[in-house]
Amino acid sequence: MAVGIRRSLGGGAFAETPLLNVLEETSKLDPGRLLRRSVADAGRPLDVCPVKPHPRSALIESEKFLREFPPARNYLVGVSGGRDSVMLLHWLTNLGYRNLIVCHLDHQLRFRSSRADARFVERLAAKYDLDLALGTASVRVLAKKEKMSIETAAREVRYKFFAKIAKHRRCHTIFLAHHADDLVETFLINLFRGAGLTGLAAMRDISIRPVDNVDLTIVRPILGVWRAEIDRYVGKYRLKFREDASNKNLAPLRNRLRHRIIPYLEKTLGRKIRASIWRAATIAAEEKDWIEGMAAPSAARIKHLAVEKLRGLPTALQRRAIMTWLREQNIADIGFEVIERVRSLLEPKIAKINLPKDRHVRRRAGKIFIE
Repeated sequence: MAVGIRRSLGGGAFAETPLLNVLEETSKLDPGRLLRRSVADAGRPLDVCPVKPHPRSALIESEKFLREFPPARNYLVGVSGGRDSVMLLHWLTNLGYRNLIVCHLDHQLRFRSSRADARFVERLAAKYDLDLALGTASVRVLAKKEKMSIETAAREVRYKFFAKIAKHRRCHTIFLAHHADDLVETFLINLFRGAGLTGLAAMRDISIRPVDNVDLTIVRPILGVWRAEIDRYVGKYRLKFREDASNKNLAPLRNRLRHRIIPYLEKTLGRKIRASIWRAATIAAEEKDWIEGMAAPSAARIKHLAVEKLRGLPTALQRRAIMTWLREQNIADIGFEVIERVRSLLEPKIAKINLPKDRHVRRRAGKIFIE
């Protein structure tokens, strides 16, 4: 992957700074746990599309949320060129955020269309007189090499790209354009995959994601805003954006949820369900925070777990403590089965379990540790 930083000079001109290498070795990537929007090849170029105006747009609560992030500071903002990120960028600049670094990664999945996306975002950054960070990555090659899905590979590369820019620019906070419909769809996907509370509460308005020794603060200021409201905003300001034809492809699960399953459920039940699911996801997130607060003192930033202390916790807190501890040890793909195998070490008959990539967890002398 390659990435370049550009400083806007106004009037559509940019000055280049030295290129960065975002991924030192793509073979070291581990697959992520959350399924994201499909980036399948649409097979035809994207078009720049205006949207018809609508009389009103409601983002008052989101504006209140942003009070925690003063406009005078520097922030990264992820911009794909699609409707949601274009709306987010316009909204932020309208609110006085002028020290933004626009981050765009070309996943090289749609050939000419991907390059056209990058050019569109470049023009957009110049229009707002903002810094620009462009990167490229061969996601399809990485996915094949690491035997992971396109969605997982794209997500992993994208966050590594963000982390590299954050480290280079000493700016560790990034705005992303995930909205309420994204939260609902992610909640349902994780529910169908059998995720526990952590998976169901995975998308938060503010979260910290460790990536390559960078604690990236991810801010989703429009997570409570529905797609319909975004459409109204885009129409009101007649914003142009890049339309991704692959969003209409029903092969990816997220698209089937959006276009078929959720509408079918609403029709069958005779009522809207998105708001109810959004509330469930929010409650799950709050309960997750509470449980993590209970478990963290016994698990975070330590090299081993005390067997007797762990035995004394309720099962839910045991699992949370183990998960937190494994994360601190940089163990990838921490799912229910891995956590339960580690928890089995609390039984006298089991003293060692296997982890991915030839690592092991062992119990000895009243301690559980990784070797």
